[in-house]
Amino acid sequence: MEVFLVGGAVRDKLLNYPVIEHDWVVVGASPQNLLDKGYKQVGKDFPVFLHPETGDEYALARTERKSGKGYYGFEIHADKDVSLEQDLQRRDLTINAIAMAEDGTLIDPYNGQSDLSARILRHVSPAFCEDPLRVLRVARFAARYHHLGFSVAEETMALMQQIVASGELQVLAAERIWKETYRALGEKSPQIFFETLRECNALEHWFPELNALWGIPNPAKWHPEIDTGIHTMMVLEQAAKLSEDSVTRYAALCHDLGKGNTPEEELPRHKGHEKRGIPLVEQMSRRLKTPVEYEQLAKIASEFHLHLHKFSELKPKTIVKVLEKTDAFRKPARFEQFLQVCEADFKGRTGFEDRDYPQSSMMKRALEICQSIKPQTLIAKGFSGKKLGEAIHEERVNLVKQLLQVDKQNSK
Repeated sequence: MEVFLVGGAVRDKLLNYPVIEHDWVVVGASPQNLLDKGYKQVGKDFPVFLHPETGDEYALARTERKSGKGYYGFEIHADKDVSLEQDLQRRDLTINAIAMAEDGTLIDPYNGQSDLSARILRHVSPAFCEDPLRVLRVARFAARYHHLGFSVAEETMALMQQIVASGELQVLAAERIWKETYRALGEKSPQIFFETLRECNALEHWFPELNALWGIPNPAKWHPEIDTGIHTMMVLEQAAKLSEDSVTRYAALCHDLGKGNTPEEELPRHKGHEKRGIPLVEQMSRRLKTPVEYEQLAKIASEFHLHLHKFSELKPKTIVKVLEKTDAFRKPARFEQFLQVCEADFKGRTGFEDRDYPQSSMMKRALEICQSIKPQTLIAKGFSGKKLGEAIHEERVNLVKQLLQVDKQNSK
């Protein structure tokens, strides 16, 4: 029995990149061999075992043969006679098909080290086409390593396009699509995930609302980059710089979906796109089965992002309305996420990337001053029920009005 470190741990060690988890492959062993050593088998479909002390995954060397559609349509063969090279051949990319022996020796039958050096994401074999999920995995790796200069090999992109054309992508479960999307949103360059999916024609299948944004013009005065799809990718890039939170990044991705169905005769203006985007956010989020908090923040960002941009033009009652409609008083952490999305939207334009965004701090001050109101004081004055809510609202408007007046005087 021989044990080898494989996959991402080897790849990231060679890249001097943080190693998150260790996966191992066992050659020349049977399931009973591992069970006798105290390993715990997980799942029935794959011969994978958990180490009794570290909890790391140890998989028996195996081969796979396509027997149906989708991610689970494979026949698995795991036996003592399966070699390490055969196991590595079933993997998706050459950079993921490198193994390391216990003494540190590298086994690299498919030239993964060469592709690491050349910064290329390349498939191992034609069997790449058998698993449609690999389209999203490659796009995710492109997002993870973009900052290191990685790109997808032309021949691999051609196979990804072939998978998309086959219709197999639609067979995948929404949960699998969302899992890869969620992980991609957490990478250093999440916008590359969606750009890669668009390049291989996959974006239109699971993200049609997003795909519709390319080719939609914006007024050049406010958007020098003009194209709404390009702008959206720039916003996501900025969101990734402002926050590591995937909920915030998803909302940035969705903030302008309403521009995708602007009547052609109104272009390049997009009057009313904020509210038009809400049902599109719901549509995409429910197709992907995103967690509720993702959809909620995305809808808030869609409806109110222009309000924040125009803060200096807003009346006190409108500012308070935004605070109340976004539920800023009960969910201040989510409101902070909303402010980050708005800042990303402002900076996600050609030439605006390094500009200040004072609207965010101004809105925070408005929230803070409104939070200073003590309902008990109003209750002591006899307010209750609906009247109490109205009194709190009026007090908020008055405080914001005073705040704006002081700011105006100080600016003179």
